[in-house]
Formats: sequence, structure tokens, C-alpha cells
Amino acid sequence: MTDNCLFCKIIAGEIPGTFIYEDEKVVVLQDIAPQAPHHYLIIPRKHIPTTLDLAVEDNALVGHVYQVASRLAERHGFEKDGFRVVNNCNEGAGQTVWHLHFHLLGGRTMNWPPG
Repeated sequence: MTDNCLFCKIIAGEIPGTFIYEDEKVVVLQDIAPQAPHHYLIIPRKHIPTTLDLAVEDNALVGHVYQVASRLAERHGFEKDGFRVVNNCNEGAGQTVWHLHFHLLGGRTMNWPPG
């Protein structure tokens, strides 16, 4: 845990947060500013600041994130219509919290390119 990390504080219970899913590797929260009818944040419990900070030993963790995303899409009924998993790396890409996390978006048509 990093003392000033928002997500670390939520995971530790220092800041309130309602997990819609959790296991030993990740927690999942609803995004506070949803960009789709279903917009969840999949957050590793391990503090990793950005994608650039991933190590080889984190490969299974990233795979687990995608497995959780698939299960959540199925559980919430938007797997067949499609969904998007997004990770922003650094400020220029829109990262605002320096703890690796993945956005799971579904329930609407996604355009490409985004934005």
C-alpha cells in the first residue's frame, strides 16, 4: 500500500467504497463518473502505479483482470452485446489515479476511435 494512493485507501477500508466484486487479487467498484450504463473499475490489490510498472511476475494478475471482466460482463448481461476493457497509462492518456486499474464498459455501442 502507498500512503497517499486513493485506491489503496479504498482497498484498505480507510475510505468508503462498495465492492461489486472482490477476490484475493482484485476489487471492483462502480465508476463514480460512468461513461456507459455499466462502468466498473477493476483494481488490483497490489499497488502498481502504471502499466509501465508491471513486472513479469504480474502477468497472471493481468490475465486474472480479463477473466474477472468477462465474468462481470456475463453476470450483468452485456457480454453478448459487447464490452470494452480500457487501461490508461500516464496523464496524456487520461490516467488520474496512480494505481493500475482497468475500466470495464458495457451497455452501449462503443465507437472507434474513442473520444
